Amino acid sequence: MINTAEVIDTGTSILFVTLDSLRYDVARAALHAGQTPHLAKLLPGGAWEERRTPGTFTLPAHIAFFSGFLPKLPQPVQPPRLWECRPPAFKTVDEGTFVFDAPNLLAGLAQHGYRTVCIGGVTYFSRETPLGSVLPGMFQEAHWRTEFCSPEPDSTRHQVDQALAVAEKYADRPLFLFVNVSATHVPHGHYTGDSVDSWHSQTAALAYADEHLGRLIDGLISKRRWLIIMCADHGDAFGEDGYYGRGIAHPTVLNVPFAAMLMEPAATLTEHDPSSRQ
Repeated sequence: MINTAEVIDTGTSILFVTLDSLRYDVARAALHAGQTPHLAKLLPGGAWEERRTPGTFTLPAHIAFFSGFLPKLPQPVQPPRLWECRPPAFKTVDEGTFVFDAPNLLAGLAQHGYRTVCIGGVTYFSRETPLGSVLPGMFQEAHWRTEFCSPEPDSTRHQVDQALAVAEKYADRPLFLFVNVSATHVPHGHYTGDSVDSWHSQTAALAYADEHLGRLIDGLISKRRWLIIMCADHGDAFGEDGYYGRGIAHPTVLNVPFAAMLMEPAATLTEHDPSSRQ
């Protein structure tokens, strides 16, 4: 298991990527079909974990993540949490869990000398409305431009360019770098030349994003050690049982892919030591 308390104590930088709206079955099928070769080289055991999200749309899912509640395994017994807000005195926390004495993870990491930076994707990170200011307002620094959003066919490239620039800017200090990948959020029909969003167009969107995510992670781990966490915030229904969209308690929305791994600076996605990952 990853000892996140040790990660923070040693000032290891953290990359947290949410693939917005990505269904677990889409992520798994794309992996098995060879459509995400860069992620295939990164994922522990070459596979996604199937987990259950704590929120059925972007806002509550991310509020939960930043409060210490990452997606859970579909089983009664859970592994220790990676991070957790300081609990009441009667509760025991695993020694490997990072416990932050603050209202949220970002404030807690700042207390430990981390620079917290958000690379927004969907409009919940855009600051265009009061509600769209909640999540980016939790970070010390937040970036969002229209080309980061899902209607832009090359959104992930623009987001990764910004993320790598941030990593270079803060190369001399611990960094919590968060990227909300919007390409897998509707609309993504443009990746299949269709005006309708579907299971197939989300698969194509993930295949597009894969190359740039590989470029991001290779660029980061070439210089220092990183804890990397990747998951979806929720899934999306494309007509199953008559349901469409998100914000509903349907398996297509609740089941999400998840992965967490420690990557050493000598590794790349084409040459790495799988034993260094969870």
